[in-house]
Amino acid sequence: MKLYNYFRSGTSYRTRIVLNLKGLAYEYVPVSLIKGEQHSAAFDTINSMHGVPVLEVDGTHIAQSPAIIEYLEETHPAPPLLPKDAVKRAHVRAMAAIVGCDMHPLNNLRVMNYLRDEFGQHTDGLNKWAARWLKAGFDAIETLLRADKMRKGFCFGSTPTIADAYLVPQIFTAQRLKFDLAPYPEIMKVVEQCNAIPAFADAHPSKQPDAE
Repeated sequence: MKLYNYFRSGTSYRTRIVLNLKGLAYEYVPVSLIKGEQHSAAFDTINSMHGVPVLEVDGTHIAQSPAIIEYLEETHPAPPLLPKDAVKRAHVRAMAAIVGCDMHPLNNLRVMNYLRDEFGQHTDGLNKWAARWLKAGFDAIETLLRADKMRKGFCFGSTPTIADAYLVPQIFTAQRLKFDLAPYPEIMKVVEQCNAIPAFADAHPSKQPDAE
């Protein structure tokens, strides 16, 4: 397997976490979003949406981190990253989707660049925009974590799920943007628990070959 990704990309980060949790070896192929390598003619044949990550398996390219993660869960079911019960699976997927649908897409690089270039927003405006959606998502996740009296250390249950794989990179982004995380003690306990696991620690952007 090959993973086309960028060290600081949140979607790449969550995919690396899942690959590590599954114990899967892969070739790391860096694609610099800052240099615009995702828009090259060569990468267009890999992903016409010009985003990362892309997982290559036996010559087939799988784009979009949710699709990659679900593929990995289906083809490499151990250890499981989703509960067996359908309602509980939906709960975990919903937490992951708060990050994947409601938070990350609104503060990723292409959106921030568009706000800067088309609407003249600079650092203060961009940070205010990002903080609006970070707060909404983290408020919701913190509420869910507090309400779940059965969980033990993670977003759900006593072992990592895809919800944890989504949450940890979003916290990294929030810290990079200097967003105040003090109101989210349950989230930060989960992140601390996760980052003590090698699969999470080894996926951290600072440990990737293209880290800057």
